Amino acid sequence: MPGEYSGSSVIDRPIAEVFAFLVAGTNDPKFSPRVLQMEKVTDGPPGEGTRFVSTVKDAGMKTKREFELTEVGAPTRIRWAERSKNLVTVPEGGYDLEEIAPAQTRVTVFNSFVGHGLGKLFVGPARKAAAKDADAFAERIKAAVEAS
Repeated sequence: MPGEYSGSSVIDRPIAEVFAFLVAGTNDPKFSPRVLQMEKVTDGPPGEGTRFVSTVKDAGMKTKREFELTEVGAPTRIRWAERSKNLVTVPEGGYDLEEIAPAQTRVTVFNSFVGHGLGKLFVGPARKAAAKDADAFAERIKAAVEAS
């Protein structure tokens, strides 16, 4: 997909612990500096159909984002889709987890971007900036999980 990027890191925690941290959804502000607030807005434990609303700051502008978990395959796969209507949205994003050793997990994060209206002008630069930061983003996930 043209707007897609990914990054990976090895986390010194068991796969079940990494999965639980990421599927919770509300931990994003701990590793994503652009996410100012994240709230789960559906009842029950995280699973397919769980929705989250976030406030993010991109290019100096605050926007509201709504995401839905579209696939939860414990302990190795989490997928989401953005349901909000912004200039640039994420139709698919996710985490792939792989057990490297009993206390080590490789996490790979990816997102794809799509522009709407004027947002089509921003997709390229947004993807380029995200791709440049992808491995550092995965390292911030590592630091957040290991600190929890």
